[in-house]
Amino acid sequence: MSPQLLIYETATPVTHARHGKCFVEVGNTYAFTRNVNSVPLMATEFPQAAMEYPIVFANSGDAIMPVVILGARQQENLYLAADGGWKARYIPAFVRRYPFVFSTSQDGQTYTLCIDEAFSGLKFQGRGVALFQAGGKPSAYTENVMKFLKSYSDQALQTQAFCEKLNKHQLLEPMQATFTLTSGEKTALRGFQAVNRAKLKALDGQVLAGMAGTDELELIYLHLQSLSNFNGLTNRMTGGEQAK
Repeated sequence: MSPQLLIYETATPVTHARHGKCFVEVGNTYAFTRNVNSVPLMATEFPQAAMEYPIVFANSGDAIMPVVILGARQQENLYLAADGGWKARYIPAFVRRYPFVFSTSQDGQTYTLCIDEAFSGLKFQGRGVALFQAGGKPSAYTENVMKFLKSYSDQALQTQAFCEKLNKHQLLEPMQATFTLTSGEKTALRGFQAVNRAKLKALDGQVLAGMAGTDELELIYLHLQSLSNFNGLTNRMTGGEQAK
């Protein structure tokens, strides 16, 4: 599984002193995701993502987090088009927030807006949308970016609580997806987890009712339903490889 910040090369705090004359050229290229085969997913994204991606769970430090699988092999994104476009209707928020990201203080109380200075659309002079107004205040564009990232951070906390519930009830188990290449060679994607259906059914009725009341049960079923999208990955693989 890919590290969470793999698509960020040089995330740098946005300051007027450094970026006061910078512009961001907004485009539709997602070439920065070329070498990632999974990205984090927020719980609120499950309904849209479950229709197009396999949703699984992966380790993030000492925690577990949901991710969508983008490729059957390491450093492979089957949802990236040759022209840099995205070959799916729904684009995960983790991808949409690039090149921006929040840096959080150790106490979790302070957020610092950062931008990946390796982003090709960051212009220290020229065309694009300004990061700052003439008076030195953040532009309307930058303010909207910060609102989006704050919402993302809030959703991350809710998602973490959901994952902690899965761990508490020991519902996750290791999983792998096996693919057979046209050459006959088999390759397996490992390092992620899925909900065990038997353990889910064995949960106490009151626990299930509580999870239904908080929509966590719906998230679990969306996750389980999305696993059928592993078969869809084969349709995106060169050579018409088949999954088992």
